[in-house]
Amino acid sequence: MRIAFLAAPQGVEQIELTEPWKAVSEAGGSPVLVSTEPGRIQAFDHLDRADTFAVDEVVGDTSAGAFDGLVLPGGLANPDALRMDRRAVAFVRAFCDLGLPVASICHAAWMLVEADVVSGRVLTSWPSLKTDIRNAGGTWVDEQVRVCDHAPSTLVTSRRPADLPAFCPAFLEAFSHQSV
Repeated sequence: MRIAFLAAPQGVEQIELTEPWKAVSEAGGSPVLVSTEPGRIQAFDHLDRADTFAVDEVVGDTSAGAFDGLVLPGGLANPDALRMDRRAVAFVRAFCDLGLPVASICHAAWMLVEADVVSGRVLTSWPSLKTDIRNAGGTWVDEQVRVCDHAPSTLVTSRRPADLPAFCPAFLEAFSHQSV
């Protein structure tokens, strides 16, 4: 199980990257950090700088078909920067077009909105994104985790770091049904 983690050069919420990464690793999978630039990304603990992480692949040089699933960690700045990068948006959309599962936590649902993949789907996110999701044709719910198996791909969404204990097993289950 090869899983892409998409993060901008700055602004990813560290725990929303590291806990799902750890879950994939412990399940025997191979997490791969994909960003819009080579080098290292800067993670944050809310608004404070945290650790940096080495980028494995650049979004313009890889493809969704090389993975079994995609994790979109949040943080306010991370998805806001990514949704302004057409290659990152196309990367997310490609997972859905190929029927590959996508997991999104917190503000990362902005990427699902920008990729135009929420219409007709039920998902959760950080509460401030509820209007964005509704305006994009989705239904927003206030739940720890929501798995939406609406074709063509499964979306696994969660609200916040406190929901990670429910989010990680849910996306691992969805990802386990894929193979490259």
